[in-house]
Amino acid sequence: MGCAISGLAAKAQFGERSTEEDAAAAAAHPREDQIQMIKESWKVIRDDIAKVGIIMFVRLFETHPECKDVFFLFRDVEDLERLRTSRELRAHGLRVMSFIEKSVARLDQLERLEALALELGKSHYHYNAPPKYYSYVGAEFICAVQPILKERWTAELEEAWKTLFQYVTSLMRQGYQEENIRQRQLALSLKERPDKRNTAL
Repeated sequence: MGCAISGLAAKAQFGERSTEEDAAAAAAHPREDQIQMIKESWKVIRDDIAKVGIIMFVRLFETHPECKDVFFLFRDVEDLERLRTSRELRAHGLRVMSFIEKSVARLDQLERLEALALELGKSHYHYNAPPKYYSYVGAEFICAVQPILKERWTAELEEAWKTLFQYVTSLMRQGYQEENIRQRQLALSLKERPDKRNTAL
């Protein structure tokens, strides 16, 4: 694959966590020096966001083919070359890159970043996109941007981006779980509501 953190390494570094670990990860937002590194590197990455978005998702489907199940449009596409030229994949890649751009812009306003990530997690509940997939995107993003940043890429910058993705994905998981609980409660309250036809005498 050409990237040290793709495949199995991604699972170890960005993989599933317990609820306690999620709570701890949510508190571990990037430090001030990491925020500056992320912002500086984003200025370079931003020029290639469409390319990064496509590379990221093609790599994601290569390393984790099961992720395609979440994407109705790409579920049956076996030819990765077709994916590289897919308008739909480009559009989705751009949406994800737009979210990353908004996240970077809100790094100095963590309450706004938290609200954004929680909302995205809630919407992913409705897309049937479970939390186990979220962390893979961060790993593939890091692999996709390394060649773009070339000699600017350092172990410290990698750690900064990992910290951001771990922070954001833990919030997305929280948003997903909150929406899951809300939907269950809603379904229960609808079941418990007496049937109007039976009560009308």
